[in-house]
Amino acid sequence: PDPVPLPRLGRGSMGGTQSLALPQGKGPHHVGCTDVMVGHTRQGLFFRLFYPCLPRAGAERPLWIPRYEYCGGLADFAHRSRRWCAPLLSIAIGSCRVPVSWNGPFKPGSSGYPLIIFSHGLGAFRTLYSSVCSELASRGFAVAALEHRDRSASVTYFCTAEAGREEWIPYQRVPQGQKEFYFRNKQVHQRAEECVRALRLFEDISSGKSVPNVLHPDFDLSVLKDSVDLTKVAVVGHSFGGVTAVLALVKEPGFRCAVALDAWMFPLENALYPEVPKPVLFINTEKFQTPESIAKMKRLSSRNSQTKIISVLGSVHQSQTDFTFLTGKLISRIFGARGTLDPYKGLDITSRAALAFLQRHLDLEEEFDQWDNLLEGFGDSVVPEAPFCRSNL
Repeated sequence: PDPVPLPRLGRGSMGGTQSLALPQGKGPHHVGCTDVMVGHTRQGLFFRLFYPCLPRAGAERPLWIPRYEYCGGLADFAHRSRRWCAPLLSIAIGSCRVPVSWNGPFKPGSSGYPLIIFSHGLGAFRTLYSSVCSELASRGFAVAALEHRDRSASVTYFCTAEAGREEWIPYQRVPQGQKEFYFRNKQVHQRAEECVRALRLFEDISSGKSVPNVLHPDFDLSVLKDSVDLTKVAVVGHSFGGVTAVLALVKEPGFRCAVALDAWMFPLENALYPEVPKPVLFINTEKFQTPESIAKMKRLSSRNSQTKIISVLGSVHQSQTDFTFLTGKLISRIFGARGTLDPYKGLDITSRAALAFLQRHLDLEEEFDQWDNLLEGFGDSVVPEAPFCRSNL
């Protein structure tokens, strides 16, 4: 089954206004963001880049759902009729904005910002993790949130070489009669390769190659040339993106560690577990993992003492996405987005544990080690490992 169970819509669930209250990053930097598309085929790359920026009065804030087509994609993914669900989503959340500065002026970093490549979950796309990506950017990271083209995004697109023409790539369910593992395994390999290609792109920029951005020629990627530290690169992801991050460590020595948010471990072949060379931080929610999935994580932690597994109590699978910050009944009905833990507190725990882990394995000289206790599962609403698997998978 798809790893995101979606409750049925009942009658009377239309009530309640929807609003998105995404938190601003708590770090010392203002956050800017831009969309980057490179190449005119599906072999190119597409991501939203979050980065430390200079404050600018009256800065525009980007839309959270970048275009109407994504409402249709979410409707399809949620097994809803596109005809009524897409316009409803568009009215409910189409005007929500992310509290960052759109195309804001890049803030040059003295020693270069560490880089994070971020991989989204099944049925998601590049903007649905804006809260965690902006939090990391506010702490001094450049974060490239990919939009994967393996047909696991609810929808995505690329711009062909013909001026103004777009080709859309819809979400694909497991084809009838095909084993889910083989279908998903092929996807996870494509996703991990896209993460590696993203790192190559930053290497090209750093070496002074001109990289044209198909979408925003006005945001000149060469500003990143001396401002990203390519010796300090990590890969982070949620759900399908979590297991993608683990596989990316196998494929690319340049990734020094991975943070896997509620990883969906199913698509990774067993032969690869002994090959994972670097530490992984698994941050699980209370309600998603199965004993099989946890056993796979433990195979990695038994081989590498730096690999950690913690669980956040009161959280559900969607707690690590932006959906948890949507208020209003409609969206929670469609996407089952909230656990009992306050979403702001959940984001704090997740990002602080990630920051402590990144400091340790990227050799950062920050004060993120003040949250080291979270890595051992000590703290309010956190427990070590996964004491109980109450999965709804």
